[in-house]
Amino acid sequence: MHSTTTKRGVLPGFGLTMGYSVLYLSLVVLIPLSALLLNSTGLTWSKFWDVATDPRVLASFKVSFLTAAAAGLIDVVLGLLLAWVLVRYDFPGKSIFDAMIDLPFALPTAVAGVALTAIYSPNGWIGSLFEPLGIRIAFSPIGITLALMFIGIPFVVRTVQPVLQELDAEVEEAAATLGSSRYRTFRKVVLPELLPPLMTGFALAFARGIGEYGSVVFISGNMPMRTEIAPLLIMSKLEQFDYAGATAVALLLLLISFALLLLINSLQRRVRKTAR
Repeated sequence: MHSTTTKRGVLPGFGLTMGYSVLYLSLVVLIPLSALLLNSTGLTWSKFWDVATDPRVLASFKVSFLTAAAAGLIDVVLGLLLAWVLVRYDFPGKSIFDAMIDLPFALPTAVAGVALTAIYSPNGWIGSLFEPLGIRIAFSPIGITLALMFIGIPFVVRTVQPVLQELDAEVEEAAATLGSSRYRTFRKVVLPELLPPLMTGFALAFARGIGEYGSVVFISGNMPMRTEIAPLLIMSKLEQFDYAGATAVALLLLLISFALLLLINSLQRRVRKTAR
């Protein structure tokens, strides 16, 4: 006689887990997005087009997307360096340094915005050093980029760190033994393994930066056509009871963000296939 055993997983069956997943996804993502789309049904095409082509709206989108992209790219470089130091080196206070990476997650964004504004304002500790040179950090796109770098750096570090920990150092030693230089070893051996997590970290930091409000609203200065971000413009329209305009801006921001994230994810899949 052959005894058959049924393998049982830790989680319940597919039906129950799928039901919980769909319920969670609906409550957190689908229902709010559906409400946004339903609110936009009251918009006429001409009204939506007028809002989408308004110079102030276009300027706010330009500020939001350019600063978020710049902050994400800088975070990719800095996050890789921080993750490399945390994984490959031992030094006193390493655990404290590692814990400080997650500080932007725990710190309220408004508190971070006030602190950054106090430091980088024209009379702040760092801002006062650049003000005589004609470089204004706070109340400019530079300040917005710094704020978005602060809230986005943990995404890159925590995405790259596990991959670096699993990367076998013996492969690098073998490449060095065969006469490969450090730069060539990093470019040919290490970097291909790190490209997918780096792109994931950039996508997460970029997506967080587009919708960030609390840490940016103070340091940006909120000057229309210059430093006004798209989330702040949505809040301004809501305060003016322009619900149709706020819905149009939010819907446009959602569509552009979704298209960019879809493009980044498709590039990430191509990189993974190429690496294999």
